[in-house]
Amino acid sequence: MSGAANPSAAALAVSARLDDAQQKSEGVWHAAWRRFKSDRVGFGSMWIVLFFFVLIALAGTGLIAKNWQTEVGVPNAPPTLLGPRAAQTSGAVESPTGPNVDLSAVDPLAPRYQEWDEKAKQYQTTETVKSETLPFGGDRLGRDVLEKAIKGTEISVFVGVAAALCATLIGTLMGAFAGFFGGKVNDLLEWVYNVFESIPNILLIFAFAAVVGRGVESVVIILALTGWTGMYRQVRAEFLKHSSREYVRAAEAMGASSLSRMFRHILPNVSHVVLVRMGLLVVGFIKAEVILSYLGLGVRVDQVSWGTMLAEAQAELILGHWWQLATATLFMAVFVTAFSLMADALRDALDPKLRGLE
Repeated sequence: MSGAANPSAAALAVSARLDDAQQKSEGVWHAAWRRFKSDRVGFGSMWIVLFFFVLIALAGTGLIAKNWQTEVGVPNAPPTLLGPRAAQTSGAVESPTGPNVDLSAVDPLAPRYQEWDEKAKQYQTTETVKSETLPFGGDRLGRDVLEKAIKGTEISVFVGVAAALCATLIGTLMGAFAGFFGGKVNDLLEWVYNVFESIPNILLIFAFAAVVGRGVESVVIILALTGWTGMYRQVRAEFLKHSSREYVRAAEAMGASSLSRMFRHILPNVSHVVLVRMGLLVVGFIKAEVILSYLGLGVRVDQVSWGTMLAEAQAELILGHWWQLATATLFMAVFVTAFSLMADALRDALDPKLRGLE
């Protein structure tokens, strides 16, 4: 009986060990997701970022903010909470003779005034009545600032995220090859890196802008070609450190190829560095888009972004019309802050040091 029980107990023990090993091997990303969800600030920031991406999708399909160029309000219409502006007097002086005086003896056109007033009222009823107030106010042409901010979110966030992804791809690939292979590959990539770093970044941006031109795609290309150097430097340092670690040598001894060791073994262990750097790039590229649009080197004149809104708001602010500046700043600050907090939470969730504490 004992001899029959021992094999089954041993089989159960082996099966339990296999299950534990399988759970450990498959639970790396699951554990990272669980750790990320436990970070309330980072997890809440993720929902804010997703909300912005939903706005972008709706604006891109034309479900919302499709009439952002329509003049729906009076010029510089104030926000609804402030109410309409006080009516400005025309400076006319009331006639001292009183309202019952016959003006036809003085003005031969006086009998036509009432007729003209009635025609003017009839004409105004056939036109679209422009609102005296708008939810977040209007710009100098009477366009809704809220719709402009939503449409501007589509372009600004797309520019920031797309340029950051391109710069991350360029910097990660170049840094991985330089740090892993070393030798002549490292020397060549270091030479390219030093050439880009030796030129002031603003001059490099202006040079690419003069060649590529204006437009959303052009801004993405410009920022990606000028913003990959920081990612390259950090990824190269991480690959230099990890390429000689025991787990990489063990993978090499088991016959893993160079690409497999680079992107299946080392890259997941440095992903937290890549994510944090990419989050900084998104924030930096959104600010760069604002600067380029302000200088006239960003998006085209028939498009709107947070940068063009801030450029327009400069002249409006002098006249006391602050709502376009406040709306663009609010949208940009909320998204940038939420994205930064989400990137920090993802870094902590994927950090190998924290992963080993579980």
